[in-house]
Amino acid sequence: MKTSSAYIIPADFPDPDVIRVGDTYYMVSTTMHFMPGCEILRSYNLVNWEHAAYVFDELEQTSGQTLKDNKGIYGRGMWAASLRYHNKKFYVSFVANDTHKTYLYSADKIEGTWHKTNISGFFHDMSILFDDDDRVYCVSGNTNITLTELESDLSAPKKNGINKVIICDNPEKIILGYEGSHFYKINNKYYIFLIHMPKGQMRTQACFVADKIEGPYIGKDVLCSDLAGWNSGVAQGGIVQSNNGEWFGILFQDHGALGRIPVLVPVKFENDFPVFGTNGTAPLKITVEDNRPDYQYKPLYSNDFTNPAWQWNHIPNKKLVKLEPTLFSVKTQKLCKNPVQAANTLTQRTFTENCAGSVTVNPSKLNNGDITGLCALEGEYGFIGITKKQGNFYLIAAEHKIPYSQWSMGVYDDDEPNIIAEKQIDSKQIRLKATFCLEHNKENVLFSYYDESSNRFEDFGSPIKLRYTLDQFVGVRFALFCYSTKTIGGSASFKEFKIEIL
Repeated sequence: MKTSSAYIIPADFPDPDVIRVGDTYYMVSTTMHFMPGCEILRSYNLVNWEHAAYVFDELEQTSGQTLKDNKGIYGRGMWAASLRYHNKKFYVSFVANDTHKTYLYSADKIEGTWHKTNISGFFHDMSILFDDDDRVYCVSGNTNITLTELESDLSAPKKNGINKVIICDNPEKIILGYEGSHFYKINNKYYIFLIHMPKGQMRTQACFVADKIEGPYIGKDVLCSDLAGWNSGVAQGGIVQSNNGEWFGILFQDHGALGRIPVLVPVKFENDFPVFGTNGTAPLKITVEDNRPDYQYKPLYSNDFTNPAWQWNHIPNKKLVKLEPTLFSVKTQKLCKNPVQAANTLTQRTFTENCAGSVTVNPSKLNNGDITGLCALEGEYGFIGITKKQGNFYLIAAEHKIPYSQWSMGVYDDDEPNIIAEKQIDSKQIRLKATFCLEHNKENVLFSYYDESSNRFEDFGSPIKLRYTLDQFVGVRFALFCYSTKTIGGSASFKEFKIEIL
């Protein structure tokens, strides 16, 4: 057995769905606009996780997904996947909120190769169920939850099949209606797990159960619980049965700028209805069976630029980048105004509430007007970098804030960053550092540079406040960027990235 914090991954892995195949658990998470996308993790105990696969390298070569339009697909892209294993084959299905398509990927092995098709229609927060009679269904929707029978090949809704609203939330009593569907058949009963936010409450987990696939579904809220004083509910995710018969849910909790953190919650069934947590709350400690106690997990963060911990911000033009384990170089291909518009940016999640990352940047091949550096990337970002002006090089720190009225998903930001510190430097390489404090009510990043005369990192500018905003809908990341404001074709290189868990 293994006892652990309920916070199984202290990083941004939202909208989890989880299955078990033999002694192995797999979890899929939303990756939005980051490529490769639709990440699947692997575990043998539900507590320790490592990278198993990306389902796709890129989704669609649109002007948004490639950032050619300088707007991108922030807050959209791949959302809330359903992960299933049926007849010795893995299935992942999800919608993309920019293309308005429903995608289906299938593979014989979790590592792939994954075969891509589409399901005709748009099924928000869908969850698939392969029933015992070889019929296939999905539930989806927001506020009104719809049951849809699919063709056996999952290509489209079945002609003359079931298609009906089975659960409705009360719009007068909610801030957010039912969504985040997870659909199961357990002991010949049908269970649908949902989240919603009633007025005056935090995000809340609900469950509905029926004896027949078509209903009627009867349900209620099953978990409305804060954890560790974040004043945000533990909700939305899948459930899974361990090898010894115990049930667990993997849900998530909002942790400010760090993102949405997976939480492991015990689940029991009483009178055929699930009971989440302990005495109505999500416990901070949890004990689970460990199927491979001697297994050594690979970390979900890395200094190696070729490690899957790194993802591109949108689809890159790989002709303009070079990746080696300790070296990343990038050449500009367009004009833009800020790091959010910059193409071919390499990113990695922040990990834990206190972490830092440093990298050596070579700016010698910048053009006038170019800016390169290390960014704390999210909707409200900050960065430390180097720019070239009239043949001279300057170290700069910058920040960008978003008015609350513009926090909605997909808002396009064409503003230039606000420079908060600046000093002239020579053109040789310089080591930059971002130190994050992502504790509750302390979320900020402090930038510094390595000063060779003092042989230490010197703070540059004041700490920059960070917030989780809905325009990007993701936790803050390390991001290595280079962009041009006047003339394309400049380049920069980064070497020897080092992440520190503080």
